[in-house]
Amino acid sequence: MKMAETVEKLGCEILIIGRKRGGCCKKDLVPFPVKRFRMLFNRGFLFYATFNLKLFFFLLFIKTDILVANDLDTLLPNFLVSRLRRLPMVYDSHEYFTGVPELNGRPFVKGVWKLIEKSIFPHLNKIITVSDSLADQYEKEYGVRALVVRNCSKSSQHLKGYSKKEMGISEKDFLLIIQGSGINADKGGEELIEAVRITENVSLLIVGSGDILEDLKKMVTTMDLGSRVRFVPKLNWEELMRYTRSADAGMCLEKDTNLNYRFSIPNKLCDYISAGIPVVAGNLPEIKKIVEGYRCGIIMPDITSLNISQAVIEIRDNDILKDELKRNSFDASEELNWENESLKVTSFYRTLLPCDVQ
Repeated sequence: MKMAETVEKLGCEILIIGRKRGGCCKKDLVPFPVKRFRMLFNRGFLFYATFNLKLFFFLLFIKTDILVANDLDTLLPNFLVSRLRRLPMVYDSHEYFTGVPELNGRPFVKGVWKLIEKSIFPHLNKIITVSDSLADQYEKEYGVRALVVRNCSKSSQHLKGYSKKEMGISEKDFLLIIQGSGINADKGGEELIEAVRITENVSLLIVGSGDILEDLKKMVTTMDLGSRVRFVPKLNWEELMRYTRSADAGMCLEKDTNLNYRFSIPNKLCDYISAGIPVVAGNLPEIKKIVEGYRCGIIMPDITSLNISQAVIEIRDNDILKDELKRNSFDASEELNWENESLKVTSFYRTLLPCDVQ
């Protein structure tokens, strides 16, 4: 959305291509023209094969001036069409796709995606990615340097957070939040709920969606934490940030189990900084560089329930530290925001546009 809005301001007409699935399609939340493919298969090899085939033929005949491939699973058809039609193509890599946890223990599938990447990446010259670590990795593997555009959040200073009373949270409780559409395995959700159980006067908001959400709900029921842990469905960003700005600390608990997590700057980390709240995070290089560089939170050596509990207590019970971390997080948001980061996107795309469009 942020990329599309930024490029649109240059005078471009944007078309987003995806598949028809889920509530977002029914609500029509995207304020751009969207082409959605109806898919007979929704996962696995047959899904990716049919989606890429449909995408190839659609791109082959549609009127367009620039192609943008978002991540590796759309790269092949975009690249082939760009060569056949001699169109400029941007590869916008939001993650280290061949390092995602979903490919762990699946050597054949991982090998296929790696083969596609190895075959195409050295021939690319317009690449965007989301962190220095990921840009370094691509340069090491393929000798091509990507432009780093961090997925920083927009400014949220104009938004007002909810009161604890409005959310049904005890006024005396220190309120934690973990959020996003990727509340998945190896992101510390289980350890966080256990930490809430062993820590007095702490409540938790889990806002969004993900693969392990049902497991987390069962944990909350089993531990009888229903009065202290609240689940909130996926929201649009501005509504989400009203919850984020209400929290006393934001949790960013990715584990060092795969290269994708290691190289990432999670969206939620940027949202917490936009909200001006302290961060409690694991010891991953890109996350650590931001949290320690701006002194806006606590980095734990490992993601365990005890470490989470101790970090939360350290912030909760030390008003001087808590206020300092909040000030530093607010100060970080003055620099780490999409308004600043989007200037790189504007400069990048101007090199691809005809002079009469710019």
